[in-house]
Amino acid sequence: MKRKSWIALALVLCLMLCLAACGEKNPPAPTEAPGTAPTQAPGTAAPAPTEAPAPTEAPAPAGEPKILKLAESFAYASLDAHKDWNGWYTSIYGLTETLFKVGDDLSVQPLLAQKAEAEGNTWTITLDPKAAFSNGKALTADMVARNLRRIGEVNERFADMKDYVITAIDEHTLTITTPDVYPTLLTDKLCNSAFGILDLDGSADLDNAPVCTGPFVVKSFEPEGTVEVAKNEAYWNGSVKLDGVVFYYMNDDDSKLMAMQSGEIDGYTSVTAAAKEIFSADPDRYVLTVIPATRLQFYVLNENRLSENVRKAVNLTVDNDAIAAFLGGTVSPAVGPFGASAPYGQVTKPGVDTAAAKAALEADGYTLNADGMYEKGGKVLTLNICFYYARSLDSIALLMQEQLKAIGVASTLTGVEDADSTYRVTGDYDIALYCMIADQAGDPYYAINALFRQNSDWALGGFRSDECEALIDRLQSETDMTERSRLANQIVQIAIDDNAFGFVGLFNKTTVAAPGVVNIGERSPFDFYAVGADTDMP
Repeated sequence: MKRKSWIALALVLCLMLCLAACGEKNPPAPTEAPGTAPTQAPGTAAPAPTEAPAPTEAPAPAGEPKILKLAESFAYASLDAHKDWNGWYTSIYGLTETLFKVGDDLSVQPLLAQKAEAEGNTWTITLDPKAAFSNGKALTADMVARNLRRIGEVNERFADMKDYVITAIDEHTLTITTPDVYPTLLTDKLCNSAFGILDLDGSADLDNAPVCTGPFVVKSFEPEGTVEVAKNEAYWNGSVKLDGVVFYYMNDDDSKLMAMQSGEIDGYTSVTAAAKEIFSADPDRYVLTVIPATRLQFYVLNENRLSENVRKAVNLTVDNDAIAAFLGGTVSPAVGPFGASAPYGQVTKPGVDTAAAKAALEADGYTLNADGMYEKGGKVLTLNICFYYARSLDSIALLMQEQLKAIGVASTLTGVEDADSTYRVTGDYDIALYCMIADQAGDPYYAINALFRQNSDWALGGFRSDECEALIDRLQSETDMTERSRLANQIVQIAIDDNAFGFVGLFNKTTVAAPGVVNIGERSPFDFYAVGADTDMP
């Protein structure tokens, strides 16, 4: 994604402050400069009109192929679902399926498998006997076992799979024995999009044309570009309503907005605040769906550099409600890493209290100088806020800078393209902004393990709690869901009380579609579900 102009963003903030002073309502800030020509939009795009023109294409007449056109913000060089994060997109494209899936209500549901039963550290998986690949070959337990072993070999995120004993018992039954009791095997692994099942024997080219089980098959694949899929005529799990789907790679927000206005695409997800306002104003042409989702915006406070009182002052100053309002309803204010409706999202944190924030700084020996900024020993307190250019983190960094300045704390902003190769793995920050899917499949362990473990990347931020570590160990093997929620709440509350983290917002999933376009994943809180057999259009 291209960088936003800092000058433009600063002017937006100034304008908002001026409007607020005059009693006017602040408009949502655009995420890209208005009028920018799309860089990836299909066809030839004209400048964005003030009034959106009529779609360039009418609904397909009866008898013509039903081809849906969607935009996607990311693209990869391979369709091998087992490598890197490719499975995310093979799932979106309707190519791959997993043994189990996560429903819109966060429940684990059968897909290629009918059921899973655990006894101690051994899981028995029973496959659906109807399940088959697009080439007509039946799905067998032996092929599934080979897929699971391969994932452990080619994807470092799941290297622990190499320690599992995976055995095909018969054509439709396999067992998975883990080194320890593993109550979240289904949510952590078997629902994960990287665990899409491929025909390892029938695929001549796993990178460009894998043979899978999903409702669509590869028609054409442009690495890091446009992907076309066609109906799987041999789909095992019902009739497929569409004849095909074209996924255009457009990582620029204005490109997607303009392509939607011109009728060149039929929908997309991750609608910005500015685009949401435009679409909302024309409900006859655009159908908006907004649901709470699980992608978390947060920051880490470096305990190796910041005292407890400074960290406390930051958390008492950062105003999540103001940030959510500025982002135009694309996020909801967060308290912890999980939504408040989840049983493991029952935590509390103090509200914004700038007087208490100043008192904390002054208890640390800081005093206000003539410029109204806190200093100690003649040195102004200046915090380095690191962020990367995605998921509105640049806007959040700028807003945090303004909020801290208002109480007398200076800060510098350090923006990078890739946090995972810079500040996240070096620990070179005072405040580190980041975004992740916290709730992957209706269970808290993934995020808790990633954020609070003493051997995680975020441990470079200095948070260490022996109590937390012991509780996480218990959570890892606990099988009772009520107790899992209680442990999760206790762990998160410790981190909040320590002022080790700041949880800013949970993204709302906002999808726009043309009227009549349905079932493109708009009701799922996860980004890796999109088209399926029931996806349809006029």
